[in-house]
Amino acid sequence: MPGPLTGRTVLGLLIRQRRLSVEEFTEQLGGFAREHREVGTLSVRHMHRIVTGRVTANQLRPATVRLLEGFLGVPIEELLTLTGLGEEARNATAPVADKSDADVVRADQAEWLRVRGVPGVRGRELSESAAWLYPDSVRAPGGHVLAGPGWLVERPVELDLVELEWAGDSPCYAFPAQVDVTGLLPLSDQGVRYRDYSRAVRDLVRPRLLENRLSYRLTGVAAGRGGGLRLRFGRTTFFEGFNLRQLLAHEFKRAWLVSGRATPRIADLPLRQAVGDPFDPERLLMSPGITTLTIRRGGIGEGASFVLHERDGGKVADGGGLCHPMPAGEFQPSSSAPEDVERDFSLWRNIMREYSEEFLGNPEHDGGGPRSIDYAHDEPFARFEAARGRGSFRVWHCGLVIEPLELNVQQLTVAVIDAPEYDELFEGVVAVNDEGWIVGQGDARHIPFTPDAIDRLEPRLSAGGLILLRLAWRHRRVILGG
Repeated sequence: MPGPLTGRTVLGLLIRQRRLSVEEFTEQLGGFAREHREVGTLSVRHMHRIVTGRVTANQLRPATVRLLEGFLGVPIEELLTLTGLGEEARNATAPVADKSDADVVRADQAEWLRVRGVPGVRGRELSESAAWLYPDSVRAPGGHVLAGPGWLVERPVELDLVELEWAGDSPCYAFPAQVDVTGLLPLSDQGVRYRDYSRAVRDLVRPRLLENRLSYRLTGVAAGRGGGLRLRFGRTTFFEGFNLRQLLAHEFKRAWLVSGRATPRIADLPLRQAVGDPFDPERLLMSPGITTLTIRRGGIGEGASFVLHERDGGKVADGGGLCHPMPAGEFQPSSSAPEDVERDFSLWRNIMREYSEEFLGNPEHDGGGPRSIDYAHDEPFARFEAARGRGSFRVWHCGLVIEPLELNVQQLTVAVIDAPEYDELFEGVVAVNDEGWIVGQGDARHIPFTPDAIDRLEPRLSAGGLILLRLAWRHRRVILGG
């Protein structure tokens, strides 16, 4: 029989408020899992470890996170927050008592924000510097991003040639246990270290968009049919990937500043060193978002053009200030409902939702509606589907790359839309959306798809955006047709 609780989390308080024992709560949670066809199960012993704060959000299986969040309607980071029980815990989480302690907290938070913001950095400077940590053999053409063996296809392939395989609930990512990352996290207002980077960003940076949702986790990459890739996926959460990526970036930024704005040694980056091979899905948690370069193919006497998006650092948690192809977003289902996880396991459907949100300004398709998306009949998806069926909206897949600073995996795609179709589909395109704004004004939003335009924009482009534009230009005869 497990002993009495010696610490208390918000989860523990909620259980006590329901006048339940941990054993009774675990039994109710199991019933909820069966009713909602969730695969996660929890033993009483493991539930005691969670309730007493002996595990972090990163150490929980995605299925466990979904169960607890779905059953209680509270984010996992909040459920695992220590509230204190017993003298030691109360002292550890007590409010700052005097002015000197408050000054320490403010100074610590200010320094954390300074390192995160990296004063005076220019464009891709940090990402370019981080790329030098890796050998030439794994740097993609231009050296701006990393690419594993076979990750970039020889020439763009139609999106349908990319094969997706479902791995189900893959084993929980094993965060490098030998690395102490507490020094990369700030003090909270209560004077204790944050346990998760995402929680610190939420409280201290306060971006408009920062939500923990189910995401697809890449677990394998192989050659597929027709020159495309075969990608294997399981489940993860956005925060699980975000926390690791941001810790890697923060560690690099701090070492970069200490070294006088020079590329640090890998020995000075213990978390990155512990991750090791960035192309091994067991060493690095990969949740590859999809970046789509949108090209409007002009008619007779009219050249092709493309659209760029500048991410607003005040609205998004990362990537602010640089220009990036649009649309772009996480590869994730519209909701965590099992039927949506299965139905939305599609690159094309993910891309359509991003067009709806970023080009047309529609609210996030996050499962908040009364029913699942009907892609065949709901607008604007039905029009997107019809245009693709007519061949006037074609999407190409160029492969996978890793942004060196955060070790963030991206899928690179190009959408080529005939001018009449583009003008009809995106007649109501918005200049500003929830994540930033379209570069240029009026007709100037259509940037000529030429090498001169790409060269002029290069200093403002993200690393992933630059390689995608370069690849698209190199293979322009394939994607534009002739």
